[in-house]
Amino acid sequence: MSDSRAEDEAAIKAVLVDSYKAWEAGDADGMVANYTEDATAIMTGSLRDSRDVIRQSMALGFEGPLKGSSTYNKQLSIRFVGRDGAIVVSESAILFAGETEVLDQRKVNATWVLEKRDGRWLIAAYHNSPVLAPGH
Repeated sequence: MSDSRAEDEAAIKAVLVDSYKAWEAGDADGMVANYTEDATAIMTGSLRDSRDVIRQSMALGFEGPLKGSSTYNKQLSIRFVGRDGAIVVSESAILFAGETEVLDQRKVNATWVLEKRDGRWLIAAYHNSPVLAPGH
């Protein structure tokens, strides 16, 4: 990997870490700070089709069922698509307030699509799908 790609990979990891930290702080504005304006987020049963819609949804969640929650995140892969695109695959789960162990039935496989705009890596799309137990 060239130095440029190593720097890009570090920058991408930092964007994701910032998002995870904002989640843990219950900060919807901080969570979408590194999203493109036209970002999309697809989760079971929902399509959020802009940074503002994603922010509004997360703010409601942080006021309600996600209050005091954090996330478990394990990066599985990162690959670059051209000079200004990257796809990150991770395994993630929500830890609700007071929980210390990740429940397997709550794990998801997530795909993050990032693009470099004006020298800055931003999240352009996010999608997750439940992890199925072996044999399903």
